[in-house]
Amino acid sequence: MPGTPFGVVHLDVPAVTSGPAVGSLVAGVVSILVSVLVVCFGVGAARYGGAWAAGAFTVPGVLAGAAAIVAGLLARRQIGRAAPPPAVRFTGRGLATAGISCGATGLLLCLAGLGLALLLQFA
Repeated sequence: MPGTPFGVVHLDVPAVTSGPAVGSLVAGVVSILVSVLVVCFGVGAARYGGAWAAGAFTVPGVLAGAAAIVAGLLARRQIGRAAPPPAVRFTGRGLATAGISCGATGLLLCLAGLGLALLLQFA
């Protein structure tokens, strides 16, 4: 500070990638991969009760998709929060957005796969 015997130093803290953003993307990709299993079991084994297997895989797929959406929204909130200079800044808005979109896609594909499996099972 000019004119005083004291000096103020702000250390530059590098930005950190948000953990919930990374977790959101991972959960979203897992949800999409599980939705492929739902469709494969539902369509491929329709004669042999594939709707039960599709339903069993739908539960973790929907849970992973919902977790990806929630974690992505929390990450976007964490990233958008303003922090004073000595605090840690978070990055990863693109990861959070990709996690939200992958989670929503996986969730919808799981539900659509279950619907298709039930349609083929009882048709």
